[in-house]
Amino acid sequence: MSDHAVLHVKGRVLVGPDDGDVRDELWVVGGRISYDRPAGARDIRTVEGWVLPGLVDAHCHVGLGPHGPVDADVAEKQALTDREAGTLLIRDAGSPSDTRWVDDREDLPKIIRAGRHIARTRRYIRGYAHEIEPDELVAHVDREARRGDGWVKLVGDWIDRDLGDLSACWPREAVQAAIEQAHRLGARVTAHCFAEDSLRDLVEAGIDCVEHATGLTEETIPLFAERGVAIVPTLVNIATFPQLAAGGESRYPRWSAHMRRLHERRYDTVRAAYDAGVPVYVGTDAGGSLAHGLVAAEVAELVTAGIPAAQALSATTWGARDWLGRPGLTEGAPADLVVYEGDPRADVRVLAAPLRVVLNGHVVG
Repeated sequence: MSDHAVLHVKGRVLVGPDDGDVRDELWVVGGRISYDRPAGARDIRTVEGWVLPGLVDAHCHVGLGPHGPVDADVAEKQALTDREAGTLLIRDAGSPSDTRWVDDREDLPKIIRAGRHIARTRRYIRGYAHEIEPDELVAHVDREARRGDGWVKLVGDWIDRDLGDLSACWPREAVQAAIEQAHRLGARVTAHCFAEDSLRDLVEAGIDCVEHATGLTEETIPLFAERGVAIVPTLVNIATFPQLAAGGESRYPRWSAHMRRLHERRYDTVRAAYDAGVPVYVGTDAGGSLAHGLVAAEVAELVTAGIPAAQALSATTWGARDWLGRPGLTEGAPADLVVYEGDPRADVRVLAAPLRVVLNGHVVG
């Protein structure tokens, strides 16, 4: 649009999850949202439908491929794929790539970075992480907290080849000191966790979020709820566990059986956490080996797990944006929104087919 062009978005504007939060229209002027018709507006373009804030993928790796960092042209395609799916805000939960150039592109989703993964030596996917020992953890968390956008990403557990199963990566004292340092710098900390035995120490050490969280149990769920520790279940990624287990069966049968158990109870785990009051947000774990653009599938997975549709939507829209400190469809906010043919509160599958994608006030899809 030109500098003087105005976008008129009308239909049902879902400012929040409740019926009282629905507006009939909004205007986009200078790339920002207004609920007042601009005086003397011309070059008006109209878009109609059911309107949501731009979707959030709170676990998405732009710039990451199966073997580590990828070239900028590949990262651009990843970001564009997410944008076409309606994802306009990404929390990049760990990447070895420098994607700061994305910030200069008004046509690409906004990214909140967690720096590079921090893992124990030989305890993560090769090429992804800083691989260090516990006495180095505070220094690396300090570094990534300063490089990121208010988040740091730890690898909380991974397969221990000597044990032949998942196990916690960090002693309690080391991770507590590291989290305290991140908090001193104003950063929040999240951790990759599949297994059970890493969770209590991380939560009691003050962690803010756990990715995947397949190892939650009736003992640790109340602890998460009491301390307000969020989870990002990435169920579209957990769906790959049987395939991973089959691939490791011959070398690590104990790990393989464990992964299958975690997969079998995945929906019960997520629903139990939600029912207990644990904050749940949408993340796909795109990047690496998983395709980008899966945000609608992840929302549908949360509904399959038993989370009500309105709350599953909030986990990728209103609630997720509030959690990440970014505005939704509020007066004066950047016009990042997605338009659909039907009411996504009635059927979240609507999210798979956006009619229009508007980013920074421009119709980009």
